[in-house]
Amino acid sequence: MRRPTKGTWRRVAVVSLTVVCVSYAPVAMTELWPYARPGAPAFGEWLLGRMVSPSYVADALATRIAPYRHSLIPMIVHSVLGGVLMLLGPAQLFTASRRRTRLHRILGVLFAVTVYASMASAALYLARTAPEDAFSGAAFWIVLATILLGTVLSVTFGVLAAIGGYPDLHQRWMLLCYGYLLTAPLLRLEWGALPRLLPGLPMTAINLVAIQHLGSLVVFGALIASRTLDRRSRIDGVTGSWAPLPVLVAAHLAGAAGLFWIARSYLDFGATGHRLLVAYLLPYAVAYAVMAAGARRAGREGRGWAREEWRLHLTALCLAPVLSVGAVPVLERGLDLDPHTALTAGVAIGCGMLAFAANVVVSMRVMHAREVLKRTVSADRTTAVGVSAPVA
Repeated sequence: MRRPTKGTWRRVAVVSLTVVCVSYAPVAMTELWPYARPGAPAFGEWLLGRMVSPSYVADALATRIAPYRHSLIPMIVHSVLGGVLMLLGPAQLFTASRRRTRLHRILGVLFAVTVYASMASAALYLARTAPEDAFSGAAFWIVLATILLGTVLSVTFGVLAAIGGYPDLHQRWMLLCYGYLLTAPLLRLEWGALPRLLPGLPMTAINLVAIQHLGSLVVFGALIASRTLDRRSRIDGVTGSWAPLPVLVAAHLAGAAGLFWIARSYLDFGATGHRLLVAYLLPYAVAYAVMAAGARRAGREGRGWAREEWRLHLTALCLAPVLSVGAVPVLERGLDLDPHTALTAGVAIGCGMLAFAANVVVSMRVMHAREVLKRTVSADRTTAVGVSAPVA
């Protein structure tokens, strides 16, 4: 039997992503219609009610009427534009892969404008909603605010990279931006799937389980996509490593200490803490194994740039628990949260924020390499002129 090739897996991934995005678009666009007009069709509620149970959906959404009503127009704008973004994402992948440069730029401008408008509407909702009134409470409000900020900054850096003539960095930032956007459909999928693994839990509890790993999953997917599309073995001007062995060792030690603290803290919260800890650790372990294997394989094959990018992201992943541990007292005291809520929120945002930081470092690495190359070329030209100049 013939084994699937990398090209086959790539096509499967693109088709799967397209199916998820196109299927979710009408769900997103109609999600809030019933709040504006009772009885209006909402495909997401209808599907979820049949996947789990009508009471599972009704009990969760009954508490949303008051918080959504005072920000209904911004929320509807956000959800409708979110559905549009689900359609624009696969279209951008298609135009980029087919070298449709003009169409890709036009759709790219539309995509960026839509992201800004959608996130502005979401920001208005968050500003009008107290953290404790958000769905699943303050932890989810903090996660939403973090994703919003990451999405806006990612698309901004992507636009600036395109203007500055860095197509590789543009690609990375836009993939990260779309990864943040994909938290919405993936969360809905987990609303339907996790009740089979965790029967009896309400959607609010399922929501807290999902946010423990959604951030790490989407940024990990963006990294895999970036590494798949970037086939360069080396980049001129990139020498050495910004994540040498001593840095990696220190990051691993700090990360292990952070994971130990997180595990011990979650275990103090009984069955709920055990559930959230497993939801965090399993995806984290998978991401770590893939990054470590990717860096090792790239090193053996002599692909220096791939090894460097894997190692930078691996370092960030190791430091994510450290950021989470540091965020817990800040959230607890700054927002007057109870220890359990602060822990849940701090753990939920760690991997997503450090992946963003890793993208920043990768971008600085590429830009530094270009500057080194420019200086080398300039120095060579100066030397050539000095050698060819006639002696007086």
